[in-house]
Amino acid sequence: MAIVSMTVNGKPVTADIDPRTLLVQFLREHLRLTGTHVGCDTSQCGACVVHMNGAAVKACTVLALQADGGDVVTIEGLANGAELHPMQAAFREHHGLQCGYCTPGMIMTAVDMANRLGPDLSEETIRSELEGNICRCTGYHNIVRAVESGARAMAGQPMREAAE
Repeated sequence: MAIVSMTVNGKPVTADIDPRTLLVQFLREHLRLTGTHVGCDTSQCGACVVHMNGAAVKACTVLALQADGGDVVTIEGLANGAELHPMQAAFREHHGLQCGYCTPGMIMTAVDMANRLGPDLSEETIRSELEGNICRCTGYHNIVRAVESGARAMAGQPMREAAE
């Protein structure tokens, strides 16, 4: 067994874990933060994306011990109480989800994308950056619009209205 300590969604956590525990398992099974989904276990789908030390990572490919001493943010940590994060609000406004299974990973990837690349994201850039996130329900059109709008809102610019 190994002791791991990190900050998750702004709160310090410590646990005694098997050294082989993946970060996604630690979040879901030890901390009961089930918004981070397990879709493929092979790093292909992106449903497990979280932010670790400020960067998006696929939590199914990171050992919990690799996050020791670090800072992890999950989908549960984005909102400010009842107020949704601008990217979450944009996904809701633009209907960027259907079943919702991929949505947490999509949003976490989109927030990272906007933080790295700024608010003026082209459709081509968004589609390229989302290649590691799979949605089996949509044609991605609404997801792309949500990311465009959410990135603008994160920068303090007005969100674009959803198409009627």
